[in-house]
This record gives sequence, C-alpha cells and structure tokens, in this order.
Amino acid sequence: MTDAELAAHLAEVAGRILLEVRNSGVFSEKLLGKAGDQTANQFLVHALREQRPDDGLLSEEMKCDGARLAQSRVWIVDPVDGTREYGEGRADWAVHVGLAIDGVAEVGAVALPGVGAVLRSDQVAPLPSAPARLRMVVSRTRPAKEAIAIAERIGVELVPMGSSGAKAMAVIRGEADIYLHSGGQYEWDSAAPVAVARAYGLHCSRIDGSPLTYNNEDVYLPDLLIARPEHAETVLALLAEMPA
Repeated sequence: MTDAELAAHLAEVAGRILLEVRNSGVFSEKLLGKAGDQTANQFLVHALREQRPDDGLLSEEMKCDGARLAQSRVWIVDPVDGTREYGEGRADWAVHVGLAIDGVAEVGAVALPGVGAVLRSDQVAPLPSAPARLRMVVSRTRPAKEAIAIAERIGVELVPMGSSGAKAMAVIRGEADIYLHSGGQYEWDSAAPVAVARAYGLHCSRIDGSPLTYNNEDVYLPDLLIARPEHAETVLALLAEMPA
C-alpha cells in the first residue's frame, strides 16, 4: 500500500474497532473513552511498526522516547479525537492517521466512523458549494474568543462541534466555511486533518498566518485556521487587528 492507502485503511479499521468497543455494552461511559483509546492505539501502533518499521511514530496515547526527532518521516496518530463525543455516543469524533515529512503534514486520513466516512489526502473531489450563510465550526465547550469576535464583526454563524478532525472535515464536506481554534492543541489533533485539508486546497495555518509544523520536540501546537481559500485572507486580517 502507498502511504495514503495505509493511512486510510488503518483509520477505517480503527474506527470499526472503536464502534465495536462502544457497542459491546461492557463499559460504563466513564471508562469507555479510555478503553477505546487504548484499544485503537494498540492496533495503530502495532500496525504502523509492522508496515513502516523505519518511520518515526507519535501518538497521543503512547509515551514518546524522542527517537522520532531524528527521522524525516513521522506518523502522527490520534486513536480517538473527541473522546467525550465518542463516549457520549455522538457522531462528531474521529480517528486521525497522518504522516509528516520534514515537518510538513503531507499524507493523512481522517475517519468519521459515526457517519461512515473516511476522508483522505489521495482521493479528493471539488469542494461542495458553500453554505448559504457563512459558518464557522468551534469547540462545543470552549469556543475561541477570536472566533466569537470575528462572528460578531462579520456575521458568521457559529456551529459548535466536538473533535478537531470532525470540525476540519466539516469544512471539506460543505457544512462550514471556517474552522478557527486557539484554545490549545497538540500535533496529533491537527496533523492528519491538515494533510487532508491541504490536499483539498483549503487554507491551513496558525492563526497568525505562519505555517503549521510537525515533529517538534514540544508537540504543543495551540492554534490553527482551516478555511475555504476565499475567506482566509479576511479572517487573517481580522485576527491581526485583535490585541494580543
């Protein structure tokens, strides 16, 4: 399999595993997220080490020994992005399997098991028509203050949603125009979604317009902007006007 085919296959299979874990009925909601995370992580880690033994690996659910920092190709995975939504039985959670090459999110797949979809960087289609009204997906629990300010300034409808992968894919799927986040994330939250979004021609950057880089020693990557190209310049200009 190519890298993209492998990413998509693993994301899809991990999604099926997670649905089986959730549907097993043996875990309380409190323990379900942990059980799903650990089960999917074991599958993804073992599969990637078997299929790409010479590549680096970074997972939210695995202690990093730093070996990846010396490698050009590094797989970055999030077994369950949106653990709360997964545990609550919602659809807005995702599985991320991405590959960063020399710090750039080049290859990726995002599975949305709740809706039976896998979006991938090697199979793209024209973006659907934009919503009739400008829409921005934001966190269900802590929408970015910048997003709220921009919504008030230009009349954007805010759409609360769970997982960062689900929010990024909502832009690709024509359910929103903009995804703006500034509340703190890590590399595994955005690597695969950014790889897919870039393949679809979306704008992807930090909220100050600088590039998103991956496989850093410090994996904290606090903010990002994913937007349809026709809106990115306006949003970045408004962000630049805001006080630090």
